[in-house]
Amino acid sequence: MPNSEVRLHDEAAAEYDAAFDWYLEHSPDSALKFDAEVERAFAEIARAPRRWVRGSYGTRRFLLRGFPFLVIYRETSAESVQILAVAHASRRPGYWKARM
Repeated sequence: MPNSEVRLHDEAAAEYDAAFDWYLEHSPDSALKFDAEVERAFAEIARAPRRWVRGSYGTRRFLLRGFPFLVIYRETSAESVQILAVAHASRRPGYWKARM
């Protein structure tokens, strides 16, 4: 089975950029590790998007290892996944729902 295409919502991309910039300012090494972990998450999601439990609004959540962030995504077709948020775990739950 081929990997699903992973597309980022514009606001999810902005969240990733802001988090990466924060880590870069505090520790370039941490920024590189954060980037690698996000890339790993996207690859895992693309490989098996239904692996994680389905939640509200048909979304799924992937918890990053070593960082307090969740990747919130949904399948938009059999071949495509949309990343709705790269959300800090302490952020207000569901703030991203308007992106659907």
